[in-house]
Amino acid sequence: MSVLKPKGADFVERRTAAQEAKAALLEKMKAKQNDPAAEARRAERAAIVAAREERQAKKRAEAEAKAREAAARKAEKEAERLAAEEAAKAEKNRPMAQMVADEAARKAARDAKYAARKARKR
Repeated sequence: MSVLKPKGADFVERRTAAQEAKAALLEKMKAKQNDPAAEARRAERAAIVAAREERQAKKRAEAEAKAREAAARKAEKEAERLAAEEAAKAEKNRPMAQMVADEAARKAARDAKYAARKARKR
């Protein structure tokens, strides 16, 4: 027959095995942290990250510059379009403005004749 074990023996064995595994893992991690090769890899990764961030910042600055340039070109085109519209509008209204000016001149001449006639009668 089998030898009887105390009821909690399996649990105690598993618990001690888990503690030993955790301790071994901790020792392994401590050894890796103090490893000069690991320190060199961390420094290399940090340099790569810094270079990447620098490239991304440069790329963002270039994109912003392009966007500002495009906005300036768009504003310039809009100003040119508005100026062309105003010129076309002025050219379209030029005959009307000339007619109004001629009418005002005729009225002024008529008023001057009327005033001269009134002055002679007095």
